[in-house]
Amino acid sequence: MKKILFGLTLFFVTATWSFAQSSANEQEIVKLSMDKWQWMADKDVAKLESLFHPDAKFVHMSGTWTTARELEIIETGSIWYKNADVKDTAVAIVGNTAIVWNRITLTAEVRGNDVATEFTVTEVYQKENSDWKMLALTFSSVRDTHEIQK
Repeated sequence: MKKILFGLTLFFVTATWSFAQSSANEQEIVKLSMDKWQWMADKDVAKLESLFHPDAKFVHMSGTWTTARELEIIETGSIWYKNADVKDTAVAIVGNTAIVWNRITLTAEVRGNDVATEFTVTEVYQKENSDWKMLALTFSSVRDTHEIQK
């Protein structure tokens, strides 16, 4: 009986710790994702360069490009991500990989014109040592009624 109680106690402690750890990682990655939107709005290339993996890919409505090109676009303002109004967020963490889905209304200046577009943005991060690095960012055009299933 003591062995069974000890086993159950150990199981619940381990499960609680695992859930708390996962929840802390989810909170960390959501904060990082939100910070990224602000850094993009601020054109803070230094912070973005430390976040983006050198081999990351960025998929937009007009093409797919590399980290170097994305940083150049942000720095020059050829696309100025003025504001990402995040409506909904979902996160999945598998091992050292995190996937974030944000449903947003993005206000951006493109070729001198402000445009507001509804997107679901998929972000893929990988933990390297103690830092998260973005591997991919994909904008998917959606209707404003689109919902992220959790």
